[in-house]
Amino acid sequence: MPTIFSKIISGEIPSWKIAEDDQYLAFLDINPLAVGHTLVIPKKESDYLFNMEDVELQGLIVFAKRVGKAIEKVVPCKRMGLTVIGLEVPHTHIHLIPINSIYDMDFKQPKLKLTNQEFKELTESIRKAL
Repeated sequence: MPTIFSKIISGEIPSWKIAEDDQYLAFLDINPLAVGHTLVIPKKESDYLFNMEDVELQGLIVFAKRVGKAIEKVVPCKRMGLTVIGLEVPHTHIHLIPINSIYDMDFKQPKLKLTNQEFKELTESIRKAL
């Protein structure tokens, strides 16, 4: 059964795409912990990061680095936090979260509510920074 991320990859579900190539996709989280919170996924379905082939995992990390650097150019922060939890959606994904403290990555925090216009402007700004 396809995951929500597979449906985003296929275009069945719309997303705020930041970057894409033939193997990976990065898009804004619609329930972000911080402005710029982005999900980076492989297009090939894999339910667990450590089940990926080494070369695919390397590619995912390098792709995430490129996206994270672009986010840092647009969203003021001390660091780009990176976390992999992998329990909520059975499709490997990396969370890139602009942070100023370790507590900014606490998933128990209330999520931000951005307007479509805010998502659109943020997407365009990060794309330009790539």
